Amino acid sequence: MSKRSRRAVLGLIGAGTAGVAGYAFKDELLPGGDKLPEAAEKPVPVEPVAVGPSLITDENKLAGSDDWRIGGGGHPKASSDRACQIQGYASATSVGHGETIDFHVSVGSGQRYKIAVFRVGDYGGKGARLRVTSRSLQGKRRPLPKPDPATGALVCDWPVSWSLRIPSGWISGLYQAVFTTADGKYRSCTPFVVREPDRASDLLVVLPFTTYQAYNMWPKDKRNGKNLYRGYTKKGEIGGTELRAFKVSFDRPYAGSGVPNWLQLDTGFIRWAERAGRDVTYASSLDLHEGTVDTSKYKAIYFPGHDEYWSKGMMDSAKKAVSAGRHLAFLASNNVYFHVRMEKSADGRANRLMACYKSSPDPTPDKAGRTSRWREITGDDQRLAEQQLLGIQFNGIVQTPAPMIVRETRHWLWAGTGLRDGDKLPKMVGVEADSVDPEAPNPPGARRTLLAESPYHDSRPLKKRTIQHTAVTEYPNGAMVFVAGTFHWALALNDVEDLEDPELHNKHIRKATENLVDRMVR
Repeated sequence: MSKRSRRAVLGLIGAGTAGVAGYAFKDELLPGGDKLPEAAEKPVPVEPVAVGPSLITDENKLAGSDDWRIGGGGHPKASSDRACQIQGYASATSVGHGETIDFHVSVGSGQRYKIAVFRVGDYGGKGARLRVTSRSLQGKRRPLPKPDPATGALVCDWPVSWSLRIPSGWISGLYQAVFTTADGKYRSCTPFVVREPDRASDLLVVLPFTTYQAYNMWPKDKRNGKNLYRGYTKKGEIGGTELRAFKVSFDRPYAGSGVPNWLQLDTGFIRWAERAGRDVTYASSLDLHEGTVDTSKYKAIYFPGHDEYWSKGMMDSAKKAVSAGRHLAFLASNNVYFHVRMEKSADGRANRLMACYKSSPDPTPDKAGRTSRWREITGDDQRLAEQQLLGIQFNGIVQTPAPMIVRETRHWLWAGTGLRDGDKLPKMVGVEADSVDPEAPNPPGARRTLLAESPYHDSRPLKKRTIQHTAVTEYPNGAMVFVAGTFHWALALNDVEDLEDPELHNKHIRKATENLVDRMVR
């Protein structure tokens, strides 16, 4: 970054509201590129992409069902981790046609139960479609594992309760296996992906299973539960980071209802995209890690949810896509923050344990380095900060939702929204935020355009007033990386789950997302 650019960024970060009003955004050329053209006098038009009839459109015309719901509206209550009325986990985060996925279920009362499998989509507003229901199965209470004394990992060794071979007619998607007791009182679920790596869709949507598991504190029983953040004290209270796990296992249920933290970010985008008939296929973050999907064959890779925990394999897959001129879109914030290492389970199954030691000493760092924040790892004499891929990076936790203040409204992202520079989108900056870090490395030769600049209060101990950015970074080979820089962008697309704050349904964000997809797939 040039001295002039660095002074500008430092000025806006420290300026507060006055700095926002006085700073005119322009495309910023990062070191290694050519001089930028002058800004256009008129909005750059976005040509609508003709979606037309498609596999996704036809799929979503089929009858939907809301029997995937848990709690409220006459639906069964969510299972609790202490009573474990019914809980289960899957043997894999994704599965292909002809492959088998196993489900491992514990039923506290020992009563019978069924497993129903739903595909998530729009389906006339129902939110999912029932694909198959198991026969009545005999339940049994399974033993609760004890945390590994060295790593804190909780690993279930429950037997297979039911197996499902994926039919060739099932199209790629996010699926939910829903476990319901025979008396109809209790229910939980677990997600998985059906992938179609041979179908080169316009968009590949990646579900962040590594981050789901990092936050999973199963069992929330006030005794044993741990995740990569916290554990329980002897008094049964959630304690500090000194009680957290260094490793977490995919061989365990998700806490409570089985719905991972922030899944609604992902399902909001999925339902929006499928309602619009977008050409999409799906993968889990483990597919990126393993190279199960070839990211260079899709026009764009979308990360709609909270995608904080990344392995080197995931990073390599994302870089492969950008090198091939493909686009990336991150619709939340705090992306690619922690480096994780995937490990085998005790019985030799690959990638069923995830290690992240963070600030603690990592006893077995691999070639990718220790499992800490990416920005703390050095490679080729340069920090591997996430900004080097994304163009911006995590900078704070939002104390109270703040308005997003839009900029560069002549840019194609804002076309058709009717917005003007300085307009405020209420509460669109929420939970966590990203911005330009003037001290972090940038994508060499890329062009970065900041499309929102929004002051907010950081809730961390210093509680400073800082800035959120939304950005598009264009690489010299034509690849684009979009980062929303806030959790609330994805929530603005969600119209199936009930949001606590109806103001989060935002038509301007929906139109901007439409523009983003159109530009990336044209």
